[in-house]
Amino acid sequence: MWFTKFQFMKKSFLTPGPSELYFTVEDHLKTALKENICEVSHRSKIFQQTFLHTVNELRTLLNLPQNFHVVFTASATEVWERIIENLSAKHTYHLVNGSFSSKFYEFAVQLQRQALKYQVPENQGFDLEKINPPAETELICLTHNETSTGVSMPIADIDAIRKKYPEALIALDMVSSAPYPELNWESIDTAFFSVQKCFGLPAGLGVWIFNEKCVAKAQALQQSGQSLGTYHSIPSLLSNAVKNETPETPNVLGIYLLGKVAEDMNRRGAAVIRQDTNYKAALLYSVLEKSNVFKPAVKEKKFRSQTVVVAEAAPENIKKILEEAEKQHIIIGTGYGKLKDTQIRIANFPTHSKEVIEKVANMIQNFS
Repeated sequence: MWFTKFQFMKKSFLTPGPSELYFTVEDHLKTALKENICEVSHRSKIFQQTFLHTVNELRTLLNLPQNFHVVFTASATEVWERIIENLSAKHTYHLVNGSFSSKFYEFAVQLQRQALKYQVPENQGFDLEKINPPAETELICLTHNETSTGVSMPIADIDAIRKKYPEALIALDMVSSAPYPELNWESIDTAFFSVQKCFGLPAGLGVWIFNEKCVAKAQALQQSGQSLGTYHSIPSLLSNAVKNETPETPNVLGIYLLGKVAEDMNRRGAAVIRQDTNYKAALLYSVLEKSNVFKPAVKEKKFRSQTVVVAEAAPENIKKILEEAEKQHIIIGTGYGKLKDTQIRIANFPTHSKEVIEKVANMIQNFS
């Protein structure tokens, strides 16, 4: 029998999700296998302890108030649908400035809501004066960090929207930013993320957070005869979560790993994670602003994402830097969709070291 041996050089994945695994995941995987985590029943005491541990670590990391519940889904994409089904009867309002915020809106249309949107060009933020949902709006859908374009919504803007529209439920997509933003949880009612981005985990797990106001809304809709979906409705998820369980057989390994990585992040400290993220983002934006080849795709500094840094350039230079990065065993994300050939997206997640970000910064600088 013949075997061909390949030698693989470890690569650094600066793609905006899936991305590089958090540096402790390998050890946690080994422990999970030793402890038979992949084989335990989701109705067992071991799983209940795992569920509770993960929820508690997330509460600490996100500074989450006790009146918010944490449940698990298959993905963040699923949560778009669940939020619309469970938290609106007719009227939703969406802020759209990229592909993912647009898909959130499109889900509402497909679910036959009377969905309205305030849309601005990609790579731009929103003018608060032009946000004008009708009085009957039940649900306002925001995206903190638009992964496709690297536009981030300032926390102060989220607070201002809450102050202006206190009656509507506010949903926040924080898929490619959690746990970076220091949110004022009084300004939102529900938020969600997936684990393959800033948490540096394998894809296949979504986290949905909602408060008691959302629970009351879902219960009222259910009592009125509206369908909330089936096993992943708020009442179903919550009735299981109070027992530290899930309605279905979940991604047990994913929940276990999320708890362990959240624990590692708590040990490091959310403030330190934010400080490191800001340093790395500032370094990248600095070289982009000085470059005569690449430029930040988001022009207004207050709207620039700290976790997904997007640069634009001529297609030939985009191709060259992607090739040069790969030679140095670094995989950088391409632009999203129609922007694939004219942009790069550089993930700046907690797992990405200062050294690798400095290496990318030097690469950009050398192109000048």
